[in-house]
Amino acid sequence: MRLHPALIILAAALTLPLPTLGSETSETDLTIAGAYVRMVPPGTPNSAAFMTISNRGSSDRKLIQAESPVARKAELHTHLNDQGVMRMRQVADIEIKAGAQTELKPGGYHVMLLDLQQALKEGDSVVLTLRFDDGSTKEIDAAVKKPPTVMNAPTPATHGAMKY
Repeated sequence: MRLHPALIILAAALTLPLPTLGSETSETDLTIAGAYVRMVPPGTPNSAAFMTISNRGSSDRKLIQAESPVARKAELHTHLNDQGVMRMRQVADIEIKAGAQTELKPGGYHVMLLDLQQALKEGDSVVLTLRFDDGSTKEIDAAVKKPPTVMNAPTPATHGAMKY
């Protein structure tokens, strides 16, 4: 039995992968670096997660949700200057511009981890699931770290030796 050449071409075409439809970006356009969760004293109900999200794609993206098994709830937050007083506020999303990066850091955008379900010990790792506006998710491991300490002021004995 001999197949018609058109049927052979049609059969070959049906085995080719179809182009994907939808968003021009893919989840590989977003990368997460430097993720960590602030260590808090035992019994402290809340903590925060910080990281840098880079967008190598050609479309702006938004982080719209976060969750973690270590907290009952996770919210996206920022700090705002309200008449000279810094206040923390929940935000609906955090924008990551195309070809740029957004830093989640103390005093700025961050992920609040509310009603912690376990103690956070230095060196532990916390799983965070980040959800983006295109429906994609990224699961990352964030190290638990002590918050940086404030630099000590010079003592009176060393202060006089400083050159100005």
